[in-house]
Amino acid sequence: MAARPAWQGHLKLSLVTCPVALYNAISPRGDVHFNLINPSTGNRIRMITVDAGTDKPVERKKLVKGYEISKGEFVTLTPEEIESVRLESTRTIDIDTFVPAEDIDRLYWDHPYFLVPDGKMAAEPFAVIRSAMERSGRIALGKVVMSQRERLLALEPRDKGIVATTLRSHDEVRDIKKAFSDIPSVKPERDMIAIAEKIMGQKAADFDAEKFQDRYENALRALIRDKEKGREIVHVDEPEPTEVGDLMSALRASLKGGGTRRSGATTRRTGSRRGHSARKAPARKRTTRRAS
Repeated sequence: MAARPAWQGHLKLSLVTCPVALYNAISPRGDVHFNLINPSTGNRIRMITVDAGTDKPVERKKLVKGYEISKGEFVTLTPEEIESVRLESTRTIDIDTFVPAEDIDRLYWDHPYFLVPDGKMAAEPFAVIRSAMERSGRIALGKVVMSQRERLLALEPRDKGIVATTLRSHDEVRDIKKAFSDIPSVKPERDMIAIAEKIMGQKAADFDAEKFQDRYENALRALIRDKEKGREIVHVDEPEPTEVGDLMSALRASLKGGGTRRSGATTRRTGSRRGHSARKAPARKRTTRRAS
């Protein structure tokens, strides 16, 4: 792969070990990123690291990490001291458990990576481990240290490689019963539930990730293009919530197709252009563009 690996080390199953590399399975290239701009000058804002006690700027390369043990009192650690704390999972993914995929609650699934053999010599032992995992029909669990945290990894064979997904710890996932405890107990009418089920049946489809478009991101890009061209921006009204008394009529209208939403951007644009006074000077527009 051409991308830079997020982690490199070894995959270990009992006495079988092979070099592997983890690559991020998610690409952030489609995201719209903004810079903070001074509207008076059109210049980008630069963040300066300042000492909280003296208000004087400090070079980032001189900083060390600190952990607050009491109010205003810190234990500081140098990069060398942090590096001295080593676990086996720092450089090795040791598979020690195989579990059914359905046993892992979806609340625990976190971030996916692609796990591949690192080098030609690793191809054969990697294939042995991957094939054994595939035949077992189970998810392999191992631990890895990434971004100064030990994470649990769920490993599953996919195509010729392995998809490795970090799992959240038990302490990270909040209690679902507490989260839903304030929801009042409501027993809907059977007729309403039946109509809702019919609406769902009309909308049943196979999942296709390629059909999903981030309409908010698309709308932001369209907004940026229109601002660049000096077009007027028109806001769309917020949808009105359904009144409780109208719930049955809304369900029936939806069943007949009356509640079908039109897909589209969250902002509308007119084709008219503003006068020259409403457009930014070319030099200022260039300062607001993100560097590639």
